[in-house]
Amino acid sequence: MSQIFRPEMESQNSTTSLKRKASSEELRATSSKKAKDGAVNTPSGSTGQTGVPAKQPTNMTLPAIISFPPPTPDTIKIASWNVAGLRAAFKKINDVPIEPALDARYKHRYWNIAKQKGYAGTAVFSKHKPISVTYTLPDITTPDVVKGRLVILEFESCFIVGTYVPNAGQNLKSMNAKVEWQRAFELHMRHLDGQKPIIWAGDQNVAQTPLDLTNSKSNWNKTPGHTAIECEWFRDFLKGPEPGVEDKTAAFVDVWRRRNPKLQHFTYFSNMRGCRSKGIGWRLDMYVLSQRLYSRVKTCAIRDEIYGVSDHLPIILELEGTL
Repeated sequence: MSQIFRPEMESQNSTTSLKRKASSEELRATSSKKAKDGAVNTPSGSTGQTGVPAKQPTNMTLPAIISFPPPTPDTIKIASWNVAGLRAAFKKINDVPIEPALDARYKHRYWNIAKQKGYAGTAVFSKHKPISVTYTLPDITTPDVVKGRLVILEFESCFIVGTYVPNAGQNLKSMNAKVEWQRAFELHMRHLDGQKPIIWAGDQNVAQTPLDLTNSKSNWNKTPGHTAIECEWFRDFLKGPEPGVEDKTAAFVDVWRRRNPKLQHFTYFSNMRGCRSKGIGWRLDMYVLSQRLYSRVKTCAIRDEIYGVSDHLPIILELEGTL
């Protein structure tokens, strides 16, 4: 899978992109097409509880009509999407994917691609040039765990962190590698957060609460992404270090869950056993922000109806101000 991010700037004021001018062409991911129950599809969580449909659509292909709500003035828009096989679909120069349409739209493009073909890849497409870009975790003992899974962009006021977090594997066989990622990732995020606030986006490969997947009880401690090791680490990461811990930084916020504490909407539907048509899914893709950025959030939405080209759905964040 490839994790794509797009930070964008709305001038009226994941893929990942940064856009200066508001446009109805932004990602073309919100559909006006009606779902099977007759409700108009709207992004989940676009305004917290208000206006969010109780049930997600179950379409198996992309809607015939795709449109966007008006952009919120004076905001940065960040889109994130775990898409299947993007790198394989592009031409390459020195193993770097080349796509003229994307290259023309996003001047600054950063790829982290695993050595093993088809294994992992993460990219950030931006209209704003970052101060710096890094692809590693300094304290990781096995560098290959990070390859293809991390892009960190530093801007004047914040860091944008794009991840495709490792999966614990079938029968949890890769849990040790996952734990090593968790340890090194948290150390680095705490360090960065001590300098500037963080916007962490992507496929986090964890469903931390029973609301974040359809069948919590049958999956608990059996299925990767919903084990005590993973969920407790994620909750502790959000809470931050205990008082008295050296280099203590502020807590983090799972933005969509904070704005929608009782909703059960998902971003991933397995291609097996008709999970999408049955509404059986997981919420694995999310935005996690430094607590001190949360007041700037204007929109955090799941593009519910954009299904058919990937088993994941795109997610959108609008943040007041600039990077």
